[in-house]
Amino acid sequence: MEFAELIKTAKVENVQLSCSGLPPIKGTLCITSHHLLLSSQPGGNGEQGTVELWLLIRNVDAVEKRVANSLGTITLKCKDLKVLQLEIPGMEECLNIASSTEALSSVDSVMMMYPFFYRPQSMKLKDGWQLYPLQYYYEQIASETGAWRLSCANGDFTICSSYPPAVIVPATVDDNILKKAARFRQGGRFPVLSYYHKKNGTVMLRSSQPLIGPNRKRCQEDEVLLSAALDGAGRGFIIDTRSAQAAKQARMMGGGTEPTSSYPRWKRLHRPLERGRPLQESFIKLVEACNDTSLSMDRWLSKLESSKWLAHVKGALSTACLAAQCMEREEACVLVHGAEGTDTTLLVTALAQVILDPDCRTLAGFQGLLQREWIEAGHPFHFRNAHSAYSHARLKQEAPIFLLFLDCVWQLGRQFPFSLQFSERLLLVLFEHTYASCYGTFLCNSEKERCLCKVKEKTHSLWAWLNQPSEWKKHLNPLYTYNALVIWPSVEPQSLQLWQGLFLRWIRSSQYLDEAWAEIQRLVTSCEDAPEESAGCTLCHSQPDAAYPLTITGTANEG
Repeated sequence: MEFAELIKTAKVENVQLSCSGLPPIKGTLCITSHHLLLSSQPGGNGEQGTVELWLLIRNVDAVEKRVANSLGTITLKCKDLKVLQLEIPGMEECLNIASSTEALSSVDSVMMMYPFFYRPQSMKLKDGWQLYPLQYYYEQIASETGAWRLSCANGDFTICSSYPPAVIVPATVDDNILKKAARFRQGGRFPVLSYYHKKNGTVMLRSSQPLIGPNRKRCQEDEVLLSAALDGAGRGFIIDTRSAQAAKQARMMGGGTEPTSSYPRWKRLHRPLERGRPLQESFIKLVEACNDTSLSMDRWLSKLESSKWLAHVKGALSTACLAAQCMEREEACVLVHGAEGTDTTLLVTALAQVILDPDCRTLAGFQGLLQREWIEAGHPFHFRNAHSAYSHARLKQEAPIFLLFLDCVWQLGRQFPFSLQFSERLLLVLFEHTYASCYGTFLCNSEKERCLCKVKEKTHSLWAWLNQPSEWKKHLNPLYTYNALVIWPSVEPQSLQLWQGLFLRWIRSSQYLDEAWAEIQRLVTSCEDAPEESAGCTLCHSQPDAAYPLTITGTANEG
């Protein structure tokens, strides 16, 4: 396929661009293989026009057009929730631009996407791809205990197509056991180490559901693997992110969950978390409510509540706290899984690590967490983030699971403003790049697909860009103070807030908030440059966040 075949009209003069909060701009609109460009009309005296719009077409979620007489209007609703309006003279030109934009934004071939064409002069292709290798994380664990090893049994992706080539498993379990255990787990996702808690030596594992089926099949190798993971510890907890009823129904379809009779040292807890279509609908309803500025406050709050988005945030944080509580307080190992083990499972394991581990709350540590627990662990970004909240296409595989994770991290940062080294700006950047990016980091659904598409050889890494000194500084939290404590968030209704910086960012100006943060950054920088003058500065001598425990109660559903 040639991009030129999809572009019916490449250039239109006298196009007016309108965007909420900004004055209209008139200029020349150009459409290329991957971008919509609008250059403002040059002034007199030979002045050059200014590029006012540089929109990655992959960012377009929906195109709506309206034609009246000789004037056409195109509304572009973007995946980052921005809404743009283009007034185009000429009915044919309007229809052609709309058609071309729709066609280019729908190109589904990974290797035709912009990251494979993006070549910034300041970066090399190899930069950033090896910043956070699993080998490095394993070496940190190996320095604490010899109970775990790095297995490369999945080097050719034949054991599990959604796992990376290397995984961390109990040292006493050989690769043959792993291969047989994989056949007993959906998609081959056998239990692997997700996190080692240095404080007491407990671990968190993740997997997919066991293939128990209606005949209650057993797998000795799977039982051996989970027993070895306990490594002399008294007990473990299995946190199933489905309801007991859903797990029971899954057993009738060939799946299920671990029965106590076969796994006597493991206690099962069901904490249902929505995924798939219900979560996508919740996202859509929330964005609709935020965009409707005509609503009264009562009506708006009612629509916000009916979207159930904050209920999903509460559920995710509560379940992550439960996993953290099992490890920190009960000193027990944890296995997390739902059905496939690629969505809510990763949501819980990643959030629990942010709660438990101060290293995961640093800018570098958080990037490493994302690489390990989301990208390499096989979250299907290409499927889940194909569309955002505006698309008229309703594909079953879409779900803003990763956005829910980012929202939960934002809630943690709001409740513990000194404990996260990175700012809200980083979370917004990650949101944008998971939906449409010039970097290859979030392309594809698994490491296997990235290898087949040669993503690491032919695209740039987002981490390489973020770790440039000039960018690094922009994403730091000026209030950060290292906090070694576990941070236990409150999930009470009054404690969880709408993430206005994301959901209202294009609707309400953040000018004053941005100016306040800039001033805080200036004060902190000036104190660092002149430490003798910072003795009385409350910003520089603030105390780290306290850890406020959250007690989660519930009954265990045992099989």
